[in-house]
Amino acid sequence: MTQVTEHGGGVWSIQVPIPDNPLGHTLVHLLDTDRGPVLVDTGWDDPASWSELGAGLAALGTSVRDVHGVVITHHHPDHHGLSGKVREESGAWIAMHSADTAVVRRTRESEPGAWLDYLARKLAAVGAPEEHTAPLLAARSAGRMRTLPGLRSALPDREIVPGELLDLAGRRLRAIWTPGHTPGHVCLHLEEEHPARLPGRGRLFSGDHLLPGISPHIGLYEDPDDATVTDPLGDYLDSLERIGRLGVAEVLPAHQYAFADAAGRVRELLDHHEERLTGLLALLAAAPLTPWQLAERMEWNRPWEQIPYGSRNIAVSEAEAHVRRLVKLGRAEAVAGTDPVAYVAV
Repeated sequence: MTQVTEHGGGVWSIQVPIPDNPLGHTLVHLLDTDRGPVLVDTGWDDPASWSELGAGLAALGTSVRDVHGVVITHHHPDHHGLSGKVREESGAWIAMHSADTAVVRRTRESEPGAWLDYLARKLAAVGAPEEHTAPLLAARSAGRMRTLPGLRSALPDREIVPGELLDLAGRRLRAIWTPGHTPGHVCLHLEEEHPARLPGRGRLFSGDHLLPGISPHIGLYEDPDDATVTDPLGDYLDSLERIGRLGVAEVLPAHQYAFADAAGRVRELLDHHEERLTGLLALLAAAPLTPWQLAERMEWNRPWEQIPYGSRNIAVSEAEAHVRRLVKLGRAEAVAGTDPVAYVAV
């Protein structure tokens, strides 16, 4: 049964399923405007997801054909996946931050196997064993990359400019750039009185940036053609503090459920990452370790031996993002002459 929730003040959420994913669903938000409904995110590109999105809109007395615009918090396929189909059906515009639009364009223009080549090289450089990289190279040879999500995501036709109000008739929705989870992630501040008059400054569509019970993945910004050493975790922590200062009455995230006390949740996440950095520093003080070796020793929601293959790639990316943060803070450094590169506490 389609799950639709009314949040008041012309805002609803529709649960759009994510196939074979423990998150279960994406909360696609509908914002009523004077020109018609606008969606915040669209959900995964899958027939069942498309059906649920349509059913949810029908339950609200509208349809995909009526959608005026789509605002994307970030480019991941559980958020941006159905945007192209919505645009084809309705003629709606699609808006995204330029940094994530660049990711979509780069992915569309790349030869499908290029990503697997890059990932295999990257994993080898951070210390992954040959038995882990071998399946990637086999998939490259077999051409299986063409079946993966996000390869033909829709190119947005509008740019979300940080700090500016979006062009939504009758609504005040301001874009806040919150890089970390992706380079172009945005939160959207609905600068209107809360319909239940909760204390605070409006509501926040937070995408994956701020979730009530999950710490979002903070990995690396992947661009095979750019050698810049980025600091995604530093970006995320700075973005968290910026959101914490907004003083919103309620957060409407893209997963789980709506919640109040954004500032309290921000403090929890800041503390979580500080604890993780401290734990990694203790590991690096005991012996030089590669990012892969750090990932093996870090605390996850299950023992390393039970973490699925694909999730290990995500885990080692998160480990490297934390190491980069320690290096930038001057608390760790690379050991000269190591290959793959190992790091040690300073």
